[in-house]
Amino acid sequence: MSDRSHDTLVYRLAQMLVKLNQGEKLDPQALADEFGVNLRTIQRDLNERFAYLPLEKTDGRYGLDPAFLGKLSTKDVERFASLAGVRGLFPSLSDEFLRDIFDTRIQSTLLVKGHHYEDLAGKEALFRQLEQAIVARRHVAFEYRKEEGPKTYGSVAPFKLVNHKGIWYLAGRDGEKLKTFSFAKIERVRMLETQFAADPTVEQTLRDEDGIWLGEEKREIVLKVSAEVAGYFKRRKLIANQLIEKELEDGGLIVSAKVGHVNQVLPIVRYWIPHLRIISPEGLQGELEAELRRYVEFDPGTIGRKGKEEGRS
Repeated sequence: MSDRSHDTLVYRLAQMLVKLNQGEKLDPQALADEFGVNLRTIQRDLNERFAYLPLEKTDGRYGLDPAFLGKLSTKDVERFASLAGVRGLFPSLSDEFLRDIFDTRIQSTLLVKGHHYEDLAGKEALFRQLEQAIVARRHVAFEYRKEEGPKTYGSVAPFKLVNHKGIWYLAGRDGEKLKTFSFAKIERVRMLETQFAADPTVEQTLRDEDGIWLGEEKREIVLKVSAEVAGYFKRRKLIANQLIEKELEDGGLIVSAKVGHVNQVLPIVRYWIPHLRIISPEGLQGELEAELRRYVEFDPGTIGRKGKEEGRS
């Protein structure tokens, strides 16, 4: 779906939700004429995209259950329209989940940064379980799949489910340390009886943090950006927590970033080679260059030859 057609869809759904919220009874044919679409499109809107709404159908017209009239804010309307048009974003975007959107407590469990998403089909129940724990402020225990083997976490305070660049993470506090856990690696979740208190500082940290390296000690990385690509870095932040320190006479930039892990920066530097150079910390540029030399000099054929030689021995 193109951006333009998606915007048209969102506009149509938003207008229909406004009408419903104001108590209007919607005539599908009249809506089709108003929005310049065919009747089947409107029927799909009402019967599929709005399946989560408590609609009542009388004499061919659709209206909102009186108990919900006037309870949708402008932000709610925009949010519902967008969600109805991109159902794949949320793993548990079932009818029950969408009804829960009326509850602002559920809305507060999610934080989305980015518009692409990973496929988490089959883990909807686990996603909802974590949502419920966040709402109830109940500690959770779970197993976490790591490369070296599964690790058990006995009591984590779950604060938010964060979607960062399409990947879902659970942001939670393990002891005194704020951490992020890849949702896809979480298994066997148990909601505990113990509760934790709300923490506004954690909420603010999650809103302000550009990446998912929470709880890590921040280190500053300073880069020199060449004039050829400076415009891209001036238009938007391409690096987590990016700050333009200085504009150089030749049109280049000095850019700094405070990050929890160098991997928040190194992929960007590699992508923009040769237009970015690491000024500090000292030695990081050299490490990157050594890594690139190993890559250039690497001969994948040696693996095959080595295997043949081992087979003859």
